[in-house]
Amino acid sequence: MKKQVYNPYLPSWEYVPDGEPHVFGDRVYVYGSHDMYNGHVFCLGDYVCWSAPVSDLTDWRYEGVIYEKTQDPENPLGKMCLYAPDVTVGSDGKYYLYYALDKLPIISVAVCDTPAGKYQFYGYVHDSKGNRLGEREGDEPQFDPAVITEGDKTYLYTGFSFATDASRHGAMATVLASDMLTIVEEPEFVVPSGSYSKGSGFEGHEFFEASSIRKKGDTYYFIYSSVVMHELCYATSKHPRKDFKYGGVIVSNSDLGIDTYKAADKPTYYGANNHGGIVLVEDQWYIFYHRHTNGTWYSRQGCAEKIEILEDGSIPQVEITSCGLNKGPLEGKGEYPTYIACNLFTAKDNVYVGAENCPKIMQDGRDGDHDPGYVSNIQDTTTIGFKYFKFDGVKKVSIKARGYASGNFEVRTTWNGPLIGKIPVQYTNIWEEYTENIEIPSGVHAIYLTYRGEGTADLLSMKFE
Repeated sequence: MKKQVYNPYLPSWEYVPDGEPHVFGDRVYVYGSHDMYNGHVFCLGDYVCWSAPVSDLTDWRYEGVIYEKTQDPENPLGKMCLYAPDVTVGSDGKYYLYYALDKLPIISVAVCDTPAGKYQFYGYVHDSKGNRLGEREGDEPQFDPAVITEGDKTYLYTGFSFATDASRHGAMATVLASDMLTIVEEPEFVVPSGSYSKGSGFEGHEFFEASSIRKKGDTYYFIYSSVVMHELCYATSKHPRKDFKYGGVIVSNSDLGIDTYKAADKPTYYGANNHGGIVLVEDQWYIFYHRHTNGTWYSRQGCAEKIEILEDGSIPQVEITSCGLNKGPLEGKGEYPTYIACNLFTAKDNVYVGAENCPKIMQDGRDGDHDPGYVSNIQDTTTIGFKYFKFDGVKKVSIKARGYASGNFEVRTTWNGPLIGKIPVQYTNIWEEYTENIEIPSGVHAIYLTYRGEGTADLLSMKFE
């Protein structure tokens, strides 16, 4: 097959959620937090960076560890985790990394001469008297920084608000001087929390966390995770610190709200919190977001989808897919890993991860082992979906499965559509390949595999011939 890129766009053993994509020079860099496979909390790892040429988003390169959690003077023993960061270029041409530690209400800053070099601790955001933002009387705690620099000013967006917490007012924007640390304009609230949204237009999609900021033309796009958590919403304004109007949902990691291939209120993946940003790569806009694996909140992986910004500035919600950054549908021949599934559900709908006896994407080994991901805990009625492939003349479908299971994987091109074939599986402790003569109609289609039978199975890959 020609070189392609899937969701998740990084290797199946890498867990970089909260992705903030930025184009610097001729490469797109993704900055995020760093989860671990089988992690017990969020963001246990040091910051790493991955990048790709703007001309080839199939070619992701590991840039290595760019910042260690123990580099912050407040965290010499590494007891605190590095939460979601963002990066901006200062007026001096240097790259500034903004972040928060998980148990402090302040914003830290590191600096580097290059986008993905070794960042060095630089300081804390503070006022002209040296008092740190988030610790002063009347300050709300800082969280999830997003930054954009224009001339000698940097706009810093922060905040965290549970829907019922009246002590938090929402997302706030603070203006920093050219030294990238000193406050020159105090925080202003730009998007309301659940307690302060009445009459705002944000009702039902109030600010929760995950600030991200971009600018297209004269319009600022503030992207954030709403109080329902699984969706990334956006708001727009002509001013960086006021008059933001709710725009809509860009993506949901449960695919709620999408009514193209199923009902809008049907979840087709196990979602939870979400965080990401938009980026223009050559002539195409993308939304970066994350999904949850291993049946927990703490092993998240980066995904991306093409989006469109219409002439009126609006962004229609997009489906979650397996082909993401690819230039089009995946080629409908050859072997594919099942960890690229974008839909995963059973006959009992669940919006959020963590429901009992649900299928999950996982891996063998420990965090960092380069073992391929696969779908596990497959029980009766489990449906696994992949979107999209371009098929031409496929006559045979194979799967690699294992587990104490006896039944059939039903093959369809829509999750509830006509059956086009069955692949029987039997009890086995090792990966075994099963092949059946199944004709897939030519054209662009999804593939859905639904298990019917006894026991519990794992699914490693599928192959089209």
